Amino acid sequence: MRPALLPLRRAGASAAVAVATAALAVLAPVLLAGCGSSGTPRQASAPGQAAAAKTRASAPSRTTRAGAAAASAVPQPGRVPPPLSRHDVYAADHHGHLSPVVAGDPARVYVPNTRSDTVDVIDQRTFKIIRTIPVGHLPQHVTPSWDLKTLWVSNDEGNSLTAIDPRTSRPLRTIPVRDPYNLYFTPDGRRAIVVAEALHRLDFRDPHTMALRKSVPVACQGADHMDYTADGRRALVSCEFSGQMILVDLRAEKVLRYLSLSPTAMPQDVKLSPDGRRFFVADMATGGVWIIGARSLHKRFEATGSGAHGIYVSRDSRELYVSNRGEGSISVLNADSGRRLHKWRLPGGGSPDMGGVSASGHVLWLSGRYDAVVYAISTHDGRLLHRIPVGQGPHGMAVWPQPGRYSIGHTGIMR
Repeated sequence: MRPALLPLRRAGASAAVAVATAALAVLAPVLLAGCGSSGTPRQASAPGQAAAAKTRASAPSRTTRAGAAAASAVPQPGRVPPPLSRHDVYAADHHGHLSPVVAGDPARVYVPNTRSDTVDVIDQRTFKIIRTIPVGHLPQHVTPSWDLKTLWVSNDEGNSLTAIDPRTSRPLRTIPVRDPYNLYFTPDGRRAIVVAEALHRLDFRDPHTMALRKSVPVACQGADHMDYTADGRRALVSCEFSGQMILVDLRAEKVLRYLSLSPTAMPQDVKLSPDGRRFFVADMATGGVWIIGARSLHKRFEATGSGAHGIYVSRDSRELYVSNRGEGSISVLNADSGRRLHKWRLPGGGSPDMGGVSASGHVLWLSGRYDAVVYAISTHDGRLLHRIPVGQGPHGMAVWPQPGRYSIGHTGIMR
């Protein structure tokens, strides 16, 4: 999502501007509260929380060791790789399931700074910036390619994508692409999907050259994020400024249905539950997540905190981490039901936005959108490990490498 504290990225149609302005007016108190928050350091864990954390850490993974070999198999483009488990769409993403493709990739965090037009590269072991890469104007997200060989920087107003080699952390080339707010890949690896937010369309492109194949118009405002059903046939897309979700047929490349959430909703990140039965959609204005049936599209709401924005799955597929950008906290939910477990607060507040979980599962990395920092947070107890200064306006950063056989996009949704 484009930050409300920055200028509008582009002047669109008057209706779009009116909707966005109204939505941002509703959200303004939330954002101001988040930026001016003086939250206190996290106190002692709630009763039983430490014991529960220890139990989770020692609990067996949902996949067996026999599944590790299958998880490390390198899929070929042209067909959707079969799931490792019908009970867990993230079975290939567990600790120890790194693909041979990423075996030589150093552990880094790639931070796109929207106001600095750079990508900062952080060493995960030293928590230091080792390189700053100049890129195009308003870089929004860093996205792993389907084949895990390239990291793509979406330079939204620069109308380009910059390719980075994850083995060297150096830029390779920049390709002209119109309005690349976000980037995804179809599960079979044959197509890239550029979310052209300002142009109100989804652009299906070649996954390597990014040549345009087909544009699909969307009749909503602010298409931003998506995730796929367990069978990889449909996508659920959030529309930030009109409070809607779109159901898209990925094979036919067409919109199937529009779903309204609420008049004041501002849907952001989208994640499928491990069992594939429901989607979780962060709502920044309402302060929580919508839980939407993957088949029925029936919805209910679960409050998490002010400015709910990013959603990330733990390495054992048991928990979801929801970043509450407006209040400087992270809510931990049960990954299947969405039931609230506990909440972690950043010492002194902050603006936790987007990022990912380390390959080991021990660290949750999040950008501090309005504070020019990156947070490294322990997934054991929510303790803030490091606060790393970066460029201005850090947004959709990628934690790399991650376990998984292939990427369907965003900052690293792995399967």
